Parts: sequence; C-alpha cells; structure tokens
Amino acid sequence: MREITGKQITDAIKKLVIEANYKLDDALIKKFKESIEKEKSETGKRILEQIIENAEIAKDGVYPLCQDTGASVIFAYVGEEIVFKENGNGESILVSAINKGVSESYVEGYLRKSIVRDPFDRVNTKNNTPAMIVTEIVTGDKMKLVYMTKGGGCENMSLLKVLAPAAGLEGVKQFVVDTVENAHANPCPPVFVGVGVGGDFEKCAYLAKKALMRGINEKNPNPFYAEMEEDLLERINKTGVGPQGFGGTITAIAVHVEAFPCHIASLPVAVNIDCHSHRHKEIIL
Repeated sequence: MREITGKQITDAIKKLVIEANYKLDDALIKKFKESIEKEKSETGKRILEQIIENAEIAKDGVYPLCQDTGASVIFAYVGEEIVFKENGNGESILVSAINKGVSESYVEGYLRKSIVRDPFDRVNTKNNTPAMIVTEIVTGDKMKLVYMTKGGGCENMSLLKVLAPAAGLEGVKQFVVDTVENAHANPCPPVFVGVGVGGDFEKCAYLAKKALMRGINEKNPNPFYAEMEEDLLERINKTGVGPQGFGGTITAIAVHVEAFPCHIASLPVAVNIDCHSHRHKEIIL
C-alpha cells in the first residue's frame, strides 16, 4: 500500500488549475496552426490567428486565456493500492483536498469565481468550489488527476437524448451533428466534442465528459469508434459554422467518442461541447 497526503493532492490541483487557465497546450497550438492551412475562409483564418495570439499574450503576461475561468471538473483515477493519509478534519480526504486546491488557486491566481451555492438563490461561493469531482478505481499504486475548467458558454450547449435502438448509428451521428450546428457560436468554436453512447441516463452524460478528458490526439482504441470520430468531425466541419460562428471549414478540432453497454430498449447519446481553448491538464501522483 502507498500513502498519499491531502497536501500532495492540494498542491497538484493548484498546479493544474493555474496551468490550465493560463497556458494553452502546445499540441493544441499545433492543431490551430494546421487548421489555419485547412480553413478556406479568410475571416476564419484571422480568427484562428487571433486565438494563437491570445494564447501567447496569456502565457507571456500571466493572464487567464478567457474571462470565464469556468467550473472546475476533476476526474480522479485512484489506484486500489493507495491509502489516503488522515488529515484530521473528518471529511473525505480526496474531496476536501481537491476543493482546497481549487479554492486556493482561484483566490491566489485572481481567477473569476463562477460557482453559486444553490441553483436558485445564486449566491456566489467566492472560491469556485465545490468542484465537480468524478472518481474511478483503477489498478496499481498511482493516482491520475485530470483537470478541466469548463466555461458556461460551451457547457450550456450540452444535450442528452435517449433514442430508440432503431435510430442506429446514423441517428446517433445526426443528433451529434445537429447539436453542434445548433450551438453555433455559443461554445466559441472551433470546438472539441465529447460524445457518450450507451449506458443509462447518467452514465451516458458521464461518458461524454470523460471523452473530453482524453488527450487531444488520442483516438478511441476501438477501430469502429475511431472511424466514427473521424466521420463526425468531417460532418461537423461541413456545417459551415466555422471559427467563432462567422462561417468556414473548421467548426471542430476533434471529436472523441466513449461507449458502454446499454439496455435492449435504449440507445442513449450525450454530447458535451468544449470551447477552442480546451483547458485541461493532468498529473500523476
């Protein structure tokens, strides 16, 4: 067994929060540069160039990439050989340590706090907590923390629908393409699209968010779903929405699909859209 302290988790989360909000991933910058070559719209090309310029300004001046520094989403993949060392406050060590890291980084990093304590009284918690935390138990004695900051514009465009099985593959693809096209400029395209297929109501939505946590160039290992990802990307880029909704050939940078077994009477599909900055980082403890 291996012990991990709450401080280790808090320090790791603080590092991820700051890096994700201030520094665009190098692999993503490369994707934007490649997209400029593919984009047929001159306006679209200029927007992609401005996105790169914005990233350079943020990195050099230590400014957030966007004024909407989002809700904090953390996927914690916890090795089954890990023991969390007691921190004495009576709460879950993992949850409290993550929230402490989010709180301290948003306050110390002067990041906008966007979380309200209740959906109806709308009182701001003033430290961007609680975070949206998902845990999975995995083999081994390591823990991987994947952090994403999710802005309201893209999250608000997310949809889930339980189709009839007769809708089949084509029905699922059409729902995904329609969702992205109808979102238009709201999620700040070119976007990243996470798709969950199968499971039940909540599992399907979870899969769509998990799909976004994948590496930018990481395809589904199943050839069927890898081909589905490519076809969806091609179809989405034919919608003409383009960068920031001004028209063009690059509406999405990538589509990631995750699937799970489901009931014989159901075909759930969820779409979770992320903005062009796709602000996510990961660390292994």
